[in-house]
Amino acid sequence: MPRMRGAALLLVLWLLLLMAGLVSVFALGARTEALQGSALRAQVAGRLAAEAGIEVAALRLSAPDANQRWVPDARPNSFRFEDYQLEVRVQDEAGKFDLNVADVRQLAVLMRVLGVEEFRARALAGAIQDWRDPDQLLAVEGGAEDRDYAAADLPYGAKDQPFTTLSELQQLLGMDEATYRLLVPYVTVYTARSQPDPSFAQAPVLQAMGLDPVQLAQLLAAREAWQPGLPVPLQPDGTALAVVGSGTYSVASRATRPDGSQVEITATLRMGAGSGFGQLYAPLAWRAGEPD
Repeated sequence: MPRMRGAALLLVLWLLLLMAGLVSVFALGARTEALQGSALRAQVAGRLAAEAGIEVAALRLSAPDANQRWVPDARPNSFRFEDYQLEVRVQDEAGKFDLNVADVRQLAVLMRVLGVEEFRARALAGAIQDWRDPDQLLAVEGGAEDRDYAAADLPYGAKDQPFTTLSELQQLLGMDEATYRLLVPYVTVYTARSQPDPSFAQAPVLQAMGLDPVQLAQLLAAREAWQPGLPVPLQPDGTALAVVGSGTYSVASRATRPDGSQVEITATLRMGAGSGFGQLYAPLAWRAGEPD
């Protein structure tokens, strides 16, 4: 009998330990799922807040009252939405170099302004020209045609057609991730303009267009000081700055959560006609994630 009672006691203790282990596993799983759910809710809420910034930008860009419209020169527009602090910047695509028509010498200067070494900047600008033109002749600056891509063991050659997306820049022979990220904010494929509009262009673009430091400082100061309702400032050549956008804009909406973490949505929008029934805009590009 004593032996049976001892064996029963050990069995009970073993079962108790097993049950305690199972409870701990279930508790840990529940805690993990709760944390994952909380993180997911915060992520979704932040993304929706950033999307709200895109919608506010679209409303402001299409406002009937010109004094209520945002100026599309990448200036920050800050406001609160629910528990989030939003910063929204709108850049008119007309203020960028169009990859399909821009002078490659200006593109090379732009890359030099951004810190790319001169020889490499010229080679990349030539690769842009060879990517978009239909011939098999190397650009004067030294680009890349099919044979050069083959020599680099790449499974494709020069496209010999216009760029359709900015991401195609990553396929250029000699392009790396760092240079791509430097260049993308200042180029577009949506305008077909031979020259950017200085009314909305950023400093590196204006430098590549040939503005000297004094003209650059004056233009940027005049743009920064101007608000809807004030007299329109003049460009260095004496012409008035444009105050009405082209209708195609890149919008960056950054939502900062109460804990300091951030979510950003960058989108390219085409406003007005052709955007679809009941829509203010047609999205041409859309990317969501944490800010770089």
